[in-house]
Amino acid sequence: MTQDHAIETVTRSEICSLPAVRRIAAMLDLDPEAVVEGDPLPRGWQFILLGADTRRSLLRGDGFPGLGVRMPDLGLPRLLLGGRTVDYRHDIPVGSAVRRVSTLRNLARKDTPSGEMAVATVVHELHVPNIPAVALIETQTYLLLASSKAAASTESTAPAIAAEKSKVVVPDDTLLFQYSALGFNSHKIHIDRAYAREVEGFPDLVVNGGLVTLLLTEFLRTDLGLSPAGFRTRHLAPLFCGRPITLAADRQGDGWRLRAYNDMGIIAVEMELTTE
Repeated sequence: MTQDHAIETVTRSEICSLPAVRRIAAMLDLDPEAVVEGDPLPRGWQFILLGADTRRSLLRGDGFPGLGVRMPDLGLPRLLLGGRTVDYRHDIPVGSAVRRVSTLRNLARKDTPSGEMAVATVVHELHVPNIPAVALIETQTYLLLASSKAAASTESTAPAIAAEKSKVVVPDDTLLFQYSALGFNSHKIHIDRAYAREVEGFPDLVVNGGLVTLLLTEFLRTDLGLSPAGFRTRHLAPLFCGRPITLAADRQGDGWRLRAYNDMGIIAVEMELTTE
């Protein structure tokens, strides 16, 4: 059975502020002073413009504030990112005012063999002054799940990954905290180790899905010297704090296919993108 819920749209003003963008650079261990007002916001850094300001009393039980629109509970206490699609139309200048239109486009409850769940689709449009067309469209898909313990994960060593280009990163507590703080994301699985382990059954803090996306787009930008025109990600398995993630890239037709592998050599996130 599938039930559709009413659409909600929120329009608000943001500033692509120089201090905030410089903090992203610092988080990525880049020189913050290299960013100046008027520079194009690096593609992949738009998460700074998509945060919610949900009042603490209105947060979901898991602490998730929603991104642009408040995410309901529906009696389904677990929430995971399923994927996202981003289409870059124009660059966003650092320092510019941004009008954001966020829409909860669909919220559908489903009965599955694994139990009840819901799929929520949130669409963000970012507009900048003096450009009539939308600058960026980002569509995010979330899975709302019934209470249950996550599958156990065993320690392992990442095998060698065959790819045209690859690198290994190890996200630590500080990186997860800084990314969550910059996006004002209080989802407990990213910041509360006891909650992640004891309530949701994960072995450790879960790396933010948006952070993995950022690591992949930064890999593309800094290691391959490319800028995405658009991309689509699928989140297949969680990644955990303190465990190595292998980022891998291969050409695919006119675009690229990027993957993030967990420490057991399993694809956790897959990204298909086109470049300029």
